[in-house]
Amino acid sequence: MGRRRQKGRSVQGILLLDKPLGDTSNAALQKVKRLYHASKAGHTGSLDPLADGLLPICFGAATKISAFLLDADKRYWVRVQLGVTTTTGDAEGEVIETQPVVGISESDIHTVLERFRGEIQQIPPMYSALKHKGERLYKLAREGIEVERKPRTVHIHSINLVACDLPEFELDVSCSKGTYVRTLAEDVGQALGCGGHVTALRRTGVGPYTEAELVDMETLESEAERGFEALDAMLLPVESALDDWPEVRLSPDSAYYLGKGQPVLVPNAPTSGRVRLYDQQHRFLGVGEILDDGRVAPKRLI
Repeated sequence: MGRRRQKGRSVQGILLLDKPLGDTSNAALQKVKRLYHASKAGHTGSLDPLADGLLPICFGAATKISAFLLDADKRYWVRVQLGVTTTTGDAEGEVIETQPVVGISESDIHTVLERFRGEIQQIPPMYSALKHKGERLYKLAREGIEVERKPRTVHIHSINLVACDLPEFELDVSCSKGTYVRTLAEDVGQALGCGGHVTALRRTGVGPYTEAELVDMETLESEAERGFEALDAMLLPVESALDDWPEVRLSPDSAYYLGKGQPVLVPNAPTSGRVRLYDQQHRFLGVGEILDDGRVAPKRLI
């Protein structure tokens, strides 16, 4: 049998999409994939329909490094309303409890936020995509079933109050992967003694990316009318996802052996961690990892 012909264009690079409110991450991905007529594309880390903001879309070879963006730190802007607790931790859920917001000041919020900086424990919400015995938790939650969830360790790099108009306030949060901002908002509300939930959420950072280079859906649709060249001009290079990693330049011999899956010794390479790999012409080759003996091993080659 002949090889199956690939549908669509071979598009390479990363688009920093400003995901619109109301769309699921997959729905946004499919819209973008159709506009680019791309044969291969994927997103890196779901955003709830209630949330908007930075959703990196990886095309072609970029899908090979999408896992590193999934593991990267994230940044969010979030608005919290105190005094109201919902089933989902956000405005889409049913109200399950209301409490008066009295005697709480902006100073109190600053004091409470101190407890949530650094390493903290979070219990994942029932309305999440985690699985229990093969079933998504949010599916069980919609059926009225609640199961025990083990606390998870996450890291809050920074959490700062940026606006306060009680009973609402706004936070800027920088955190590790796996952090549930809805749970964070609920826990802050509980610590203040009145509960709370998220009324608006926007992702403003993923790894090295910020919202400065975001492209919204309206711009994409407008550029699509000008043709594929205009669309492709908005893509970032594959290796831009790793811009905050150290770089290792390989000699022709080292590049050859590493391409065969063999670790190589590279003078002046970092002593630990993951690195970006380039050849002598500064072509991106993929991701490497420094072994205990100092050699560079291939981790994910492009």
